Amino acid sequence: MRLCAPGILSLALCVPAGAQTAPLTLAQLVDYALSHNGSLAALRQEEGIYRAQAEKAATPINPVLDLEAATGALTGSPAESRLSLGLTQEFQTAGKRAKRVDVAEKAREAQRWQLADRERSLKEELKTAFYDTLLAEKRLELGNRVGDLNRQLLEVARERLNAGDIPELELNLVKVELARTQASRVERERALALNRSRLSTLVGLPAGDSSRLAGSLEPGGAPQKSLAELKELARSQRPDLKVLGVELDKGDAELALARAEAVPNLNLGLVLSRDATSIEVGGIEGKDTSYTVGLRLSMPLPLFDRNRAGIAEAGARVLSATTRRSAALVEAEREVESAFASLKAAEEVLALYRGELIPQLEENLALSREAYRLGELGILAVIEEQKKFFEVNDGYLAAQHARQVALGRLEAAVAADLIGGDK
Repeated sequence: MRLCAPGILSLALCVPAGAQTAPLTLAQLVDYALSHNGSLAALRQEEGIYRAQAEKAATPINPVLDLEAATGALTGSPAESRLSLGLTQEFQTAGKRAKRVDVAEKAREAQRWQLADRERSLKEELKTAFYDTLLAEKRLELGNRVGDLNRQLLEVARERLNAGDIPELELNLVKVELARTQASRVERERALALNRSRLSTLVGLPAGDSSRLAGSLEPGGAPQKSLAELKELARSQRPDLKVLGVELDKGDAELALARAEAVPNLNLGLVLSRDATSIEVGGIEGKDTSYTVGLRLSMPLPLFDRNRAGIAEAGARVLSATTRRSAALVEAEREVESAFASLKAAEEVLALYRGELIPQLEENLALSREAYRLGELGILAVIEEQKKFFEVNDGYLAAQHARQVALGRLEAAVAADLIGGDK
């Protein structure tokens, strides 16, 4: 028995060795990858760092305990001594503690949006790898079909050669064509294996998993939103833009903290002292012990350092964050425009294939093969028609793949599902 993989695919993956597993859909692979991808797991674990930083910012400063003991034994006055016990607490002024908590919370929020942005990027990579694998599978199937056509053509050529209708050269031409398609199959199988390996790595599937894919290159629904609506959706939805927005808020919070740092903190202390003294009067020595309680108040004087450098640094970060966010907004809109144009172009190409091209190609191939069987057409014309059949169908598969990839890019650019789910 295989070891069970945790997560949404456990039922599909935990099957006896050699048993047929259920095909995996793109939605299942995406859900599994979001739970098992290594880079995402590492980012989620970093959330503990930011949580600890927020807790540290909210924690009050520890009080300071002072203990002082003095004796006159070393100076010839053994009866003289002093013992002092003090407790000092530093109080943060100008709301520094709340401002530090605000900065830490903004950093924590930015990390959460960074995780969401990595999930967005992973989804796009995964969709592309999924359709790359489907394309490799379909190309292998197409190559196998052409190989079957060549084998059938070889049988017809042998029958005609035996009947004395064609020279042996025609039979040899068909053999060469069959050998060429068999060699191409090896390359297509290698490409399929590479794409499956990349897809398994992105998803985080167990090593050696050979689950089949359930999906199609045929496009489903189409986005119903205009380009302007998609741009607006990107501005409101994209997590990378939200990261920059939070970074800008964090910069404002850091600037407020830097200005508060210009105000010195206040140190308040409570001191308890015991003094022992001796007085000699008329040859009689008397001892006296006194206890005092005092308050100690101290604060640095901001004569030289008023945190001007810290304020300038925080201000520069705010300006930088503002510029980066403005540039990112423009770049996001350009990504949407590019992906939208690519999708429209791919759909136009598909429309050309879906018209009369593919059906007419099938009919032409069948007619040419029948004409050759009846001796009405030469072998070179049939071979050329089969090559055209393969090239056009391969182009059709590539156009379907390009449309699916363009849709994935557009969904990543706007950070939203545009057709109701990953199929």
